Amino acid sequence: MTRNHKYIVFIAIIAFAAALAGVVVGREFVIPDRPVENELHELLHAQLKLDDAQQAKIDVIEKQFALRRRALERELRADNARLAEAIEAEHGYGPRVAAAVDLSHTAMGQLQKETLEHIFAMRGVLRPDQAVRFDEAVVKALTAKDQ
Repeated sequence: MTRNHKYIVFIAIIAFAAALAGVVVGREFVIPDRPVENELHELLHAQLKLDDAQQAKIDVIEKQFALRRRALERELRADNARLAEAIEAEHGYGPRVAAAVDLSHTAMGQLQKETLEHIFAMRGVLRPDQAVRFDEAVVKALTAKDQ
């Protein structure tokens, strides 16, 4: 292998590592951790003692959101792939990388907005006494230090 080829392979490895780091950073700092969601669902399904009508409404809300969340997560994966391609092509923070980052932020923001809409939709099904406990769990989840 010539020296030029070794240099190209080295740059490709660096670009791949940078793309992978971008994915990890995005997953760790932008998309909420699963345990927070699990805490809210545990509260809803096990502790708030939903009646049958509330449970049926919550089930519909959750099924609709699950479909939408999967679609947005697919979009985020596609955005990460475009970011990786841009990094590989530019080997630095160039216009394609910047555009790919901006595009991924749009999808991340949409996921966050739709997650909040989902939470508020579930809250709307609750009685006032249940809503107080739900609100406390949401605030705790959003302000937890060790997520």
